[in-house]
Amino acid sequence: MPSTSRNTAVAALRGIAFAARGRAILDGVDLTVERGEIVTLIGPNGSGKTTLARILLGLLEPDRGTVWRRPGIVIGYLPQRIALDNSLPLTVNRFLRLTGRRRDSDIADALDEVGTAHLGDSDIGALSGGELQRVLLARALLREPDLLVLDEPTQGVDFTGQIALYELIGKIRRRHGCGILTISHDLHLVMAATDRVVCLNHHICCSGEPEAVRRNPEYLALFGPAASAGLAVYAHHHDHDHDLAGDIVAPTGDGGQPVK
Repeated sequence: MPSTSRNTAVAALRGIAFAARGRAILDGVDLTVERGEIVTLIGPNGSGKTTLARILLGLLEPDRGTVWRRPGIVIGYLPQRIALDNSLPLTVNRFLRLTGRRRDSDIADALDEVGTAHLGDSDIGALSGGELQRVLLARALLREPDLLVLDEPTQGVDFTGQIALYELIGKIRRRHGCGILTISHDLHLVMAATDRVVCLNHHICCSGEPEAVRRNPEYLALFGPAASAGLAVYAHHHDHDHDLAGDIVAPTGDGGQPVK
């Protein structure tokens, strides 16, 4: 079991090493995710982020190191890519039933939670990038996970949609209390949409609270001062929501009418 101050870890990796075709992908990597915590793994393309996630999920065996998961843990996974045959007629509701028996009410609740309740009968091949990512998130939530692993959750989503999706991830953490590991190479938004940042480039370059990582010399050496200066740590605090297109949805009053 990992050593943590509050004994709330849901999964931990220690001293992970992995190589492929004679090339070191990971070397001595430690990572812990605690219940109710959002950890964001950042790094350039090819730095080993997805490989580390696959080891955490049990899809790959490390060459060295230990993998610990809380006994009985349930993991929800949003993969970086999913192969869909658009020539086959497949509604969102049917897609969400492919991974097991699901009650109609559970599917409806999951879709509602991610803002896609109206898409249940839609052809999944016709969804936009943002809609598909939310449906995949709903699929992960149907497992009632203790740990969510989200590999590049905002790929194919425009800027305002990314903001909305990160806000949704924060709401999911607060509602479900699960640990969340988000994997990203996009530094513009994740720094303020997370509790802890782990910067990976085959090994851990630096880790900690977002602002501390942004100023860390190893982070600056990896991404360059210009990247840090232009990062503009996102602090989007408001009392409204965004729809799937990223447009603002006005808050409603007690009677359900938009407040003007």
